Amino acid sequence: MVKLNASALEVILFIMFVIYIVFQPRTPPVLSGLIDTLVGTVVVLSVTAYLLLYTHPALGVLSVFVAYELLRRSTTIAQYIPDTLEQPKVDAIMKSINMPEYKSLEEDMVSKMAPIEVSATYLETGFKPVSEETHGASMM
Repeated sequence: MVKLNASALEVILFIMFVIYIVFQPRTPPVLSGLIDTLVGTVVVLSVTAYLLLYTHPALGVLSVFVAYELLRRSTTIAQYIPDTLEQPKVDAIMKSINMPEYKSLEEDMVSKMAPIEVSATYLETGFKPVSEETHGASMM
């Protein structure tokens, strides 16, 4: 059996961190509100740095992942998941807010003129393009 050089408190903390990562519990709103501030983020990062520097290396590395997950789950932006059932209501509101669809004179004329029909026959002309003086410009 392998002897770990870790205290009982470190082992308990390691098990709690593994449970937090695996089962992904929601952060309570009270704790989330405290962590989502600048002071809360600094406290979480300082505790993580302490665990990384002064505890067992496995616990220190796991604490980095736990701190990342804790900060990610505590942000108020990430907690809002839009409800897909609300989308028809939002669409109806947006339709009522938008101006009625009408065509301007230009759009009306373009829709009458487009698309141009292309014939399969080509007309032969006697026009031949002539290149004039290039004034010292190089040929491309």
